Amino acid sequence: MPRVLLIEDDRAVREGVALALRRQGHEVAAEATGEHGLERVRSFRPDVVVLDLMLPGLPGLDVCREIRALDQTLPIIMATARGDDEDIVVGLEAGADDYVVKPVQARVLQARIRAVLRRAGGSPGEPGIPKIDTYGELAVDRAGLSVARDGVPIALAPSELRLLLTLSASPGQVFSRQQLLEAVWEHSYHGDARLVDACVKRLRAKMGEPSREPRWIQTVRGFGYRFAAR
Repeated sequence: MPRVLLIEDDRAVREGVALALRRQGHEVAAEATGEHGLERVRSFRPDVVVLDLMLPGLPGLDVCREIRALDQTLPIIMATARGDDEDIVVGLEAGADDYVVKPVQARVLQARIRAVLRRAGGSPGEPGIPKIDTYGELAVDRAGLSVARDGVPIALAPSELRLLLTLSASPGQVFSRQQLLEAVWEHSYHGDARLVDACVKRLRAKMGEPSREPRWIQTVRGFGYRFAAR
């Protein structure tokens, strides 16, 4: 079963969530501070990190950025007790792949873990799609799950990669945010569009897209996003 690193300062919450995850079959390492959590990322080598946004000492946002500096592909789910839109957006832009609101429900967290791990290990491409698609200097290897620009690899988090694979598989097609939530994050309910917008922003930055008039991932105001037609 996947190895989960839980970084949570509240002892009761930490022990309760860790127990629930172990009952679901996960191997769990739990830490109370961001500093110790970063050490465990290196030693425990988790498959996914569940990260509290509000931590003493080193804040959760800084921990998220540090993890991303160490590993661009490690899935991160942030947990927050706040309903503050700005906090959630900042967390997503810092590199989190998804989030849950505290108090965390075990079944919801398990569903999120399964979803981010599927994104990390699978491609939404359909049979018959060429192994490598090129869009100018951008090359998308659907079988190898990698992306490069001018031959230089671009390190993407699982949600960023799956978003790019989804959009680029149908150039010119407009996807609503809800369609992308269902395809990328597997949120079948009326999901949170902030996940999509923050991921698009990170993806554009890594691809070297200009903030105005992006070349590949285009915003269709009032509808969603599309990948530029060939």
